[in-house]
Amino acid sequence: MLKLYYSPGACAMASHIALEEAHAEYELVKIDLRKGEQKTPDYLAINPAGVTPALVTELGVLTENAAIMAWLARTHPEANLADLDSPFQFARMQAFNGFLAASLHPAIGKAIFSHPALEGAAKVQAETAALAKYDLVEHHLLKGPWAMGEQYTVADGYLSVFTRWARLNDLLDRERFPKLNAHLNLVQSRPAVIKVLHLEGLQPALASHEPLVAH
Repeated sequence: MLKLYYSPGACAMASHIALEEAHAEYELVKIDLRKGEQKTPDYLAINPAGVTPALVTELGVLTENAAIMAWLARTHPEANLADLDSPFQFARMQAFNGFLAASLHPAIGKAIFSHPALEGAAKVQAETAALAKYDLVEHHLLKGPWAMGEQYTVADGYLSVFTRWARLNDLLDRERFPKLNAHLNLVQSRPAVIKVLHLEGLQPALASHEPLVAH
């Protein structure tokens, strides 16, 4: 059985969502990043980089969300989590995920997770830089209604991690980012995502005007 090492609400949620969307059999192992459990010898033996996610498979360990999600899409084709018939379209999805991993994630991570927390001009500068990345997704990368167009893919779960972070930190302005807000709402309405949030002990990230609906 697959085993996912994750931390609630962290970027590993993208791989967790992909596992649920694939209807894969898996077990979860929680890694508390705040307690530094990602730096313990036991976890470093699994992922020497000391970060989550890590997915243990029969063939070995996979790390990095983009790799894990691509592998799940290819090994569970019946779930239709990527366009597997077109190498070009699959590569486009990977390019989207690569931007999230290499550009958006570090930008928003610096803005909201820096230790010590950023203040004053440094905070404004980091938020401005991060929001510029969200602008790029809003106006150029997000096709709508899903990341790649009409078909849901693993890129949607991945994007929702970062729009969730932004909304929770009052950075996902509804007027500036209407498509990203609509996309996050759509992703959070999916049964697999509702289950993932429940399993991770989390609630949907709601805009201030939205009621909390129990599922």
